[in-house]
Amino acid sequence: MTTEYEIEPIPGLPGNLPKGEEIVWQGKPNWRSFARAVFHIRLVTAWFVFVAALAFVAGGTGLKGAAITMAVAVLGLAVLAGLAWLEARSTIYTLTNRRIVMRFGVALPKCVNLPLTRIGAADVRQLGDGHVDIVLRMTERFPLGWLQMWPHVRPWQVAKPQPMLRALDEAFLPVLANSLASADPSAKPAMATGAPVSAAIGVAA
Repeated sequence: MTTEYEIEPIPGLPGNLPKGEEIVWQGKPNWRSFARAVFHIRLVTAWFVFVAALAFVAGGTGLKGAAITMAVAVLGLAVLAGLAWLEARSTIYTLTNRRIVMRFGVALPKCVNLPLTRIGAADVRQLGDGHVDIVLRMTERFPLGWLQMWPHVRPWQVAKPQPMLRALDEAFLPVLANSLASADPSAKPAMATGAPVSAAIGVAA
């Protein structure tokens, strides 16, 4: 059994591009940064270490508990890392001169089209390792639900979902800024502004 996304004329796109549209950039999330940002690998690791340390300090049978805790931690972290790798591998973000296409999903692949003219601003969240999350603020209400878009959606914005490009190299930022400005000639591409303006890139809260 195959899905429509297993037979792609162009990787990451559900069909051939119409005349006049061309690919500006394509990329995938960095799976390690994705794991830290989405599954909070570092926080989970710290929690397991804390629990194991308490058991170790208790001594006696606590030593066995500490060993079991660390074994569970290794298994759990391996599962989270595997999920992050699979999700990042199945994701392709495509920027054309007209839209952003988000293709993602391991078990249930989906493809989301975001016209550049309907993106009012792009807010950046630095991940601290040369990668960024980019929130796309739409000028119209986004039609898909938060769960349908997860994890490619801004955290906790359940009532008003905002699409989010995850764990991308920060070198992509000027490319996106220029494309948004080209889609809206009245706007100038801005980087790291506190209050994003139309077609500008700002800093996410």
